[in-house]
This record gives sequence, structure tokens and C-alpha cells, in this order.
Amino acid sequence: MPRPRDHQPLPIPTMHRPLRETDDTAAAYDADYYLWLQATRGKLARRDFASVDLTHLLEEIDDLSRREKRKLKNLLRQLLAHLLKLEYWVEEAPRSGNHWRAEVASFRQQIRDELDDSPSLRVYLNDIYEACYTDARDIAAARSQQPLSAFPKRPQLPLEQVLDPLSS
Repeated sequence: MPRPRDHQPLPIPTMHRPLRETDDTAAAYDADYYLWLQATRGKLARRDFASVDLTHLLEEIDDLSRREKRKLKNLLRQLLAHLLKLEYWVEEAPRSGNHWRAEVASFRQQIRDELDDSPSLRVYLNDIYEACYTDARDIAAARSQQPLSAFPKRPQLPLEQVLDPLSS
């Protein structure tokens, strides 16, 4: 039987009482991540450093760093794969070329945005360029069903040219 509209929704039964910002933040980390974030931010804003859950905070900072690097790596990998498809998958280019060019422009812009926010990641991008190219080569070969040998073993362009919106 439908509930009348003027009644409040039934509470969801829980095994534990709701957490509050004043609770132990280390326990909150496992029980309610969002609350832990809010509590930690509040403690930092109040300069209550003694009660900050430093162990988990440091883990989260490390995770943010890894996430930023992983995002940049994925963008570069996809950019390179699309550039390879544009250059070497000539049979599909008439049908998909415009889409690939749009993706190239999008990936370049996203990489620029990431580097604008975190210029120090440019060094990381240089460090991973050849490995990303190798991955992109594998992706392009699998997608095009062409032999891996159809694509150059090493990048044919320097990274700066790959990232340049005026290229290709």
C-alpha cells in the first residue's frame, strides 16, 4: 500500500549511531569517508593539528598524487593512440578521421589543463612518453587489427610537437 505523501520517509535502520565530526577521525575514515574528509578539513581550518588523522591524511595525499599522474598518463596514451590511427589506419580515416581529430584536440586540451594546474607534472610527462607511446602502439594495432609492425617502434615526433595544437 503506498504511503501518504505527508509522511516522512522511514529511517534506514543502522547498526551504529551516525558519526559526528567530533568523533575520532581515524574511525570515521573507515566508517564514513565523506565525514572524515569534512572533519579533517575542519580541524585543519581551525589549526587543530594535534587531532588530525595524519596517517590517513598522508595516504590520501599520496593517492591524489598517484591519481593525477594516472590521469595524465591515460590522456597521453589516448592522444598517442589517436595520432597513430590518424597516420597509419588509412582505410578507416575517411569514416573516422574527423572523430579522431576531435579526440586529439580534446586530449591535448585536457593535458594542457592538467599541466596548467600542475606544471611540475611536465617532467613526469617527459619520463613516461616512450612507455605511453608503446602502449598507444599496442592500442592502435589492436583497434585497427593491423600488425604491430605497421606502426613505428619509437615515437616519430618529440613530445612538444605531439602536444602542440597546431600539429596534425
